[in-house]
Amino acid sequence: MATLADSFLADLEDLSDNEEGSEEELEVPGDAMEEDHGEEEKDLEAVNPDDLDSIAKLQKGERYNRVLREVEAGLEKDGSNIVRGVGVEDDPEYKLIVEGNQVMVQIDNEIGAIHNFIRDKYRTKLPELESLVLHPIDYARVVKAIGNEMDLTLVDLEGLLPSATIMVVSVTASTTSGKPLTDEVYQKVMDACNRILDLDAAKKKILKFVESRMLFIAPNLSAIAGSSIAARLMGMAGGLGALAKMPACNVQLLGANRKNLAGFSTATQLPHTGLVFHTEIVQQTPPALRMKAARLIAGKCTLAARVDHTLGDTTGGHGQALKDEIMKKIEKWQEPPPAKTAKPLPVPDAEPKKRRGGRRMRKMKERYAVTEMRKLANRMQFGVAEETDLGAGIGEGFGMLGQAGSGRLRVQAAQSNLKSKVAKKFAKEKSYGGGGATSGLSSSLAFTPVQGIELADPSQGRREAQIMSGTSSYFSETGTFSKVKK
Repeated sequence: MATLADSFLADLEDLSDNEEGSEEELEVPGDAMEEDHGEEEKDLEAVNPDDLDSIAKLQKGERYNRVLREVEAGLEKDGSNIVRGVGVEDDPEYKLIVEGNQVMVQIDNEIGAIHNFIRDKYRTKLPELESLVLHPIDYARVVKAIGNEMDLTLVDLEGLLPSATIMVVSVTASTTSGKPLTDEVYQKVMDACNRILDLDAAKKKILKFVESRMLFIAPNLSAIAGSSIAARLMGMAGGLGALAKMPACNVQLLGANRKNLAGFSTATQLPHTGLVFHTEIVQQTPPALRMKAARLIAGKCTLAARVDHTLGDTTGGHGQALKDEIMKKIEKWQEPPPAKTAKPLPVPDAEPKKRRGGRRMRKMKERYAVTEMRKLANRMQFGVAEETDLGAGIGEGFGMLGQAGSGRLRVQAAQSNLKSKVAKKFAKEKSYGGGGATSGLSSSLAFTPVQGIELADPSQGRREAQIMSGTSSYFSETGTFSKVKK
């Protein structure tokens, strides 16, 4: 007979056999492993952190250069001949606006990538600069101005940074632990700075072109959100028609970035904040009301886009009216609450109170009147402890009940007229119709101390009572004469 230990050893042997088989099944051929490593090496070679051309590829793209040429040509025109209304999607300038918005998003991503490249290279020269100058364009301008100079007193930063920031940068640079860059790294950093500034200039050109055309394509939407925000909203939505069909809750989320805080606090994170949140009206609103204002503006932008799409108002007057309505509501939200008026108290007993009278009122007062027992329970005698239902001062107290010298806990309350009437009513109902009839609840079984349970006539006690009552036995309805005189 196998013991428990033998069964455990057998199970362990089975498990070891399964593990060996699974390892054999999971073996991967060497050719496949070499192919995977080859693809990973190609990806790593494609993005070389030391090569600026592998990081910034937008300026060499055909689409970027074509859009930039068309924008420069479009800036020379006034744009008054642009198609409006339902057929605006087929107009070439309208298509250029939508494509320009997409290129601006790519420019922002490219600027961010080049900014990271500059910070990584220039960190050995001045590591504290990236924490003092946060904006990528300002950082590139400052790096280009400083260059490889170690003494910042010889560098003129006026016009690039505020005076207070310039002073902090100068003091920090005098105590920095950085070292000058090599010629190769310095050349790469200067090239990256030039690329960022060129991308920023191209972005401004596209934005200027889009803003100039938005006054003709969507004048009402531009009146509320501004030309730049209106153009970006229209570009992200996929056109003016798509924006007009979009609900306001989705318009509010256009352009929202999903941030990965990597475990840090979300207290400073603003959820549901898209392009509408960065409009001029919302930014001028107090921080506590900005989310509410963004929801309001998103709804009005949807209405304005529908008006522009159907050519309801080509002058922008409807959008300006909606903007005035938004401003009035925001001002109304900021108004302090009305002050409470101090009302004087009324003169006591200036007018006699009207008291209801009559038989019904007297009956109600008699029904809810405080009994003598309740009056004594609500009253306490000074210096004498009251009795309680649980004893030792615990539970509900009885007040002065039983403390009047009688030694009784209960006090016989005077019976009111209403109680006497109720007692008479119950007495009538107890008779069950009068006569010799008995109650249906009466039983013919009686409990006696002699024989236990006996059969008895329920009406017997009533007959005996009538006989014992004197005259009632003589004039009884059920009684008879025992003797008849002949």
